[in-house]
Amino acid sequence: MDSLTSKINQIPVSLVVTTLLISLCVFKLLFLSKKKRNLPPIAGTIFHQVLNFPRFIEFQTNLSAKYKTFRMLTPSRNYIYTVDPANVEYILKTNAANFGKGPHNYELLSDLLGDGIFAVDGDKWRQQRKIASFEFSTKVLRDYSSGVFRKTATKLANMVSELASSNQMMDIQDLFMRSTMDSIFKVGFGVDLGTLSGVEESKAFAKAFDDASAQSIYRVFDVFWKIKRFLNIGSEEKMKKDVKLINDFISNVIDKKTEKISTQKGDFMNKEDILSRFLLEKEKSPNTITNKYLRDVILNFVIAGRDTTAGTLSWFFYLLCKHPNIQEKIAREIREATKMEVENVKFDEFISSCLTEENMNNMQYLHASLSETLRLYPAVPQDAKHCFSDDTLPDGFDIKKGDTIDYQPFPMGRMKFLWGDDAEEFKPERWLDKDGLFVPQSPFKFTAFQAGPRICLGKEFAYRQMKIFAATLLFFFKFQMWNENREVKWRTMLTLQIDGGLPLRATHRK
Repeated sequence: MDSLTSKINQIPVSLVVTTLLISLCVFKLLFLSKKKRNLPPIAGTIFHQVLNFPRFIEFQTNLSAKYKTFRMLTPSRNYIYTVDPANVEYILKTNAANFGKGPHNYELLSDLLGDGIFAVDGDKWRQQRKIASFEFSTKVLRDYSSGVFRKTATKLANMVSELASSNQMMDIQDLFMRSTMDSIFKVGFGVDLGTLSGVEESKAFAKAFDDASAQSIYRVFDVFWKIKRFLNIGSEEKMKKDVKLINDFISNVIDKKTEKISTQKGDFMNKEDILSRFLLEKEKSPNTITNKYLRDVILNFVIAGRDTTAGTLSWFFYLLCKHPNIQEKIAREIREATKMEVENVKFDEFISSCLTEENMNNMQYLHASLSETLRLYPAVPQDAKHCFSDDTLPDGFDIKKGDTIDYQPFPMGRMKFLWGDDAEEFKPERWLDKDGLFVPQSPFKFTAFQAGPRICLGKEFAYRQMKIFAATLLFFFKFQMWNENREVKWRTMLTLQIDGGLPLRATHRK
């Protein structure tokens, strides 16, 4: 409670007062001009969201339980929020052309993500999507990435083993973030960062990236952020410093990669990492694909390949610590699928020989448990779309050109009308049929990977990496909370991370 009070006290009084007055004026204006349009019900104003910023996702979930679709008023536009799967399907698939990132979202995100795939529409999005789609569909990348994931998992298991042997506390989220950072830079860009080994430059980059991500979200509720950016004060001054550190780090990565490739012979098409393919495109279109463009591509892949996977694994291990019976059930399934016992195998042998595609496909309960984690703690808790022209949603509500409409994966995972009365329970069995086989859910109900034209290209890669990491750690170790009484909260940012990390204790399985 003291932490919540502290964070609220950090909000400038002028911001709160001004936002309240503006919001009340907008509320009155829009209420009187509603006329005959069937607009979604008003659940509050931007002032209410600012006041509830430290617990923003909880706040939105409570409103969603009352209104499946609602709007929050701001000085410039309506923000529409929905948890209705029919609306989600309409936005992401049926009429996807009318909903995109739009100029407002681009303005909020572009300092960090630039012209990357998660911030743009149109030709820029299509070009990146086309190249990435080709890469993700090749067997070369699948095999290469699996090898990278296995090598990283071996390093991670050795680190956990050392901490377990000395009964030391480990921040499992920090270990996952460092592991996935190393993995995505190797898979995506052919670069060995050494983040897991503690390279300081990589750690500084990761912190700057996380802080800039949080500030990008806070801009939604800070009506003065542009003024603060212009004057280079407050949170925007910190944002500018973080972005400079990020840019310098990525520029160094691109320069080293370009130099390395220029000294090698052979066709770029034979390269295994994604950056090489974009460098090939740069050869063809040097005026279009600049170093700035490559920087944007890299950062968007970082948020897709590092934050989402590491965050999900962190929440997964948190839930397993809270449900030790499920942790043991998964460990038993791994032993049965691999036909191995702990005392008969070493880390590298188990990971390279026992975690085959066939064996991992037989870990149906593990797959269900990861999906259940994503249902309750989706990597991207909310996704905002810009409405390009007046439209009507399937639930009958009208939306106007320029409105921002958010479908909400986090609240959707807790809606009883979608998942039943036990919606807030961690229950992997809900994903399995009577034979124990995994049964997928509609992507418009389970929205963790989006759907339609923008469906996540790396879904199978994410599951593969999570399974390799999770199966390795759960086969060799048991985990429990370092402090059972610690209240776990999330940090409000682009992706769903545990605020302050996740301190755990690991013990060797006998």
